[in-house]
Amino acid sequence: MMRILIDEKGKKFIAGEGDLHTNFGYIKKEDIDNSSDGQVLETHMGHKFTILKPSINDYIDLMERKCSIILPKDIGLINAYTGLGCGSKVVEAGTGSGATALYFANIVGPTGEVFSYEIREDFTEIARNNIHKFGFKNVSVKNQDINKGIDENQVDMIFLDMPEPWNVVEYAVNSLKVGGYLAAYNPYIEQMLTLNKVMKKNSFSDIRSFECILREIEIKVKGTRPKTRMVGHTGYLTFARRL
Repeated sequence: MMRILIDEKGKKFIAGEGDLHTNFGYIKKEDIDNSSDGQVLETHMGHKFTILKPSINDYIDLMERKCSIILPKDIGLINAYTGLGCGSKVVEAGTGSGATALYFANIVGPTGEVFSYEIREDFTEIARNNIHKFGFKNVSVKNQDINKGIDENQVDMIFLDMPEPWNVVEYAVNSLKVGGYLAAYNPYIEQMLTLNKVMKKNSFSDIRSFECILREIEIKVKGTRPKTRMVGHTGYLTFARRL
């Protein structure tokens, strides 16, 4: 079972196949294996770590990745707007390190399916390894170009994280079930505009685009206010429905 350790300042460490070594000392593997969730372990230098089973967010924070990932603020909007739930069937393109595939797999549950297309072989291997380590069995990662077609049909949602998502719109029409959603993430307005035009020409309706801005609130003894640093623009999310 995968475990993580969190120090007194909130820094997370993932337990590997051997002893855990940190700048604050080490903890033996057997002590980690024999511990229970919430238990506090000490390194040989006396620094304390709380042990936990990782949530999906903990794991994504710590897993291997060689590219940027879509942030939870945008993932939340995708899940909520498209109505994903237990048993949903999802196709995504632009797997990267597998973060969105993991988020979707967690939402659709063991009765749902996620099919992820990635054109780069190196990213494909990283994503497969990350998904395997977390233990999800409802995700298939394909080293395949979605610009050449979509194998799956009767899909509830297709999500595209790629430079030219409009090239996939015609395939999406045939792959989605009636009432299914096509969603896309693009960093630039020009991409969003082109995608909107192509969607309108291909029988999609209820086309909407959003930008999600997130600002945390800073709470201190002397007062409460919005943080001066915030997660501003990441990308534009476009949604459309096949009717």
